Amino acid sequence: MDPIAYRPNSVMNIQGATQPTRKLSSAEAQNNFKSLLSDALHNVNNAQHASAKATEKLARGENIDLHEVMITGQKASITLQTTVEVRNKIVEAYQEVMRMQV
Repeated sequence: MDPIAYRPNSVMNIQGATQPTRKLSSAEAQNNFKSLLSDALHNVNNAQHASAKATEKLARGENIDLHEVMITGQKASITLQTTVEVRNKIVEAYQEVMRMQV
C-alpha cells in the first residue's frame, strides 16, 4: 500500500502508522489543546534554560565548546521566535472571530 495515499478516515501518528479518527468531545479537544500548548511552552522554557546554562559554563571558563553554546543559543532563539509567531496568529484568529457578525 502506498504510504502517501490519501486515507480520509485515518490519521498518521509519529511513527507513520495510521489510526482511525474519532470524534472528540469539546472537553477532550480543549484538554488536548491545553496539554499540547503546555508541552510546547515547557519545551521553549527548557531550551531557554539550556542556553543560559551553556552560556554560564562558557563565562565561568568550564570545559564547553563555543559551537555548542552557539547552537543551544540559536535553538532557544528559534523556539522562542516560533512561539511568539504562533501566539500572534492565535491572537489574530481570535480577533477575527470576534469581529464576525452572527
